[in-house]
Amino acid sequence: MKQKLAQILENSTKEIELAQDLKILDEIRIKYCGKSGELTQILRGMKDIPAEERKEIGSIANSVREKIEKSLEDKLNALETAKLNADMEKEKIDITEPAIGVKRGTLHPLTRFNNKFIEICVEMGFTVIQTPEIETDYNNFEALNVPKNHPARDMQDSLYITDSILMRTHTSTAQVRAMKMFKPPFKIVCPGRVYRNDDDSSHSPIFNQFEALVIDENVSLKDFMAMIKQMLIKLYGENVKMRVRPAYFPFTEPSIEIDATCQICQGKGCSLCKGTGFSEFFGGGIVNPKILEMAGIDSKKYSGFAFGPGIDRSVMVTNKIPNIKYLFRNDLRFLKQMR
Repeated sequence: MKQKLAQILENSTKEIELAQDLKILDEIRIKYCGKSGELTQILRGMKDIPAEERKEIGSIANSVREKIEKSLEDKLNALETAKLNADMEKEKIDITEPAIGVKRGTLHPLTRFNNKFIEICVEMGFTVIQTPEIETDYNNFEALNVPKNHPARDMQDSLYITDSILMRTHTSTAQVRAMKMFKPPFKIVCPGRVYRNDDDSSHSPIFNQFEALVIDENVSLKDFMAMIKQMLIKLYGENVKMRVRPAYFPFTEPSIEIDATCQICQGKGCSLCKGTGFSEFFGGGIVNPKILEMAGIDSKKYSGFAFGPGIDRSVMVTNKIPNIKYLFRNDLRFLKQMR
């Protein structure tokens, strides 16, 4: 048995020394120390060895196992080091070679405009809030003075989930929630996605809006227009011009539409602004007293204004994008042009 153990040690040592890769080394390990390995079989057969020899043979067998395991470990380290050195040599980079250049990513144009508008609003003292995209029919329409017979409440125009639950059609629902969350005076802005059953080159079933609301004492249309002028200057520069048109929204009275200098032609007139030199920016107005009363706010003491720009249209005009769907396709060819 001693001779057999000595032979196993000699053979395994030679084979380990000659091993050239990790696969062969693992095969040697299995051959001698695996579950059915030569040394393992001897250790399992210790019970058949005479008692007077068992202690000595056991000690030799354990010593042989330790030597084989040590040889395997040393060879493994040597092979791994050799492989690492070979890989490093193969992948060595010549730092004197000219760089290929790095393709850098960029923020989506919607995200850039979104961040810029939020920054402007925060500078002007607004609190940014988020409200659910799935809304109740009451918050989306009734609490905003939209009557039950209004066309916007038709099933073919809005995306209903149940008879009383739908995907919000505007971020104006933030007005309703904000009046319950805050006590006057307050200024909030709510960016987010909205949903309407509309689909063509300039409309998408999903698009982005901002809703801003200011509630305070003695707030007038003059205050509203002065704030909007400052926002436009921060967005487009000192030379921007503003045009005001009368409008109608159920939740504001009076209501106005705000146009700004077309950013494509800079007011000279082009196909996008239809030769007017102005492009639509957003609509808004003085909060309808009915909405204040429904929210539990004293309309004789407090007043306010609300407005909601469409982010997608502003991004399209600024970047000369002909179709709104480009903003949602995640096409890398398009996004590379928006750097």
